[in-house]
Amino acid sequence: MIIVISGPSGVGKGAITKELIKKDKKINLAITCTTRAKRKDEVDKKDYYFLSEEEFLKKINNGEFAEYSVVHGKHYGVLKKSIEKGISGQEDILLQIDVQGAKKIKNQYEEALLIFIMPPDIDTLFKRLNRRGTETPEEEESRLKRAREEIEERLFYDFTVVNDELNRAVDEVLYVIRSEREKHIKACK
Repeated sequence: MIIVISGPSGVGKGAITKELIKKDKKINLAITCTTRAKRKDEVDKKDYYFLSEEEFLKKINNGEFAEYSVVHGKHYGVLKKSIEKGISGQEDILLQIDVQGAKKIKNQYEEALLIFIMPPDIDTLFKRLNRRGTETPEEEESRLKRAREEIEERLFYDFTVVNDELNRAVDEVLYVIRSEREKHIKACK
């Protein structure tokens, strides 16, 4: 299966993704390419492929991306080979991407499972962004504006999960994935 996790900046997509991979060995993360700067504690080729603008544009021109977009002024994209590798194996491939990317993936792979992660409310999201300490006040405001727009897009997704408490949200996402995996297995028999 192709699994897409999306949601606004600061909603906890990364934390949920890490827990999913720990709890279910059939889930394999497709690492996203980005031109944004690496945050502390992030590791190149593990958290993201950190590319220069030139490297990213070269991959676009070579047709290497399944999807790519510009978010908050930086390029993000998932390589086709990451998805194809997952599809051909016995693992589910998990993409942690934005709403634009999710739509592109669904158009190419209609069987993809789309899960939107919601914050409990905008105030909580603002506190999480602020606590991260990685954005300027202007960037935080831009991300909150974008979050409101992304939340409106949640109806495009197959499932919505509220991340009000990490362990509960992880369990709910895992339940959705395993239920859909079982349906997929039965449909293939």
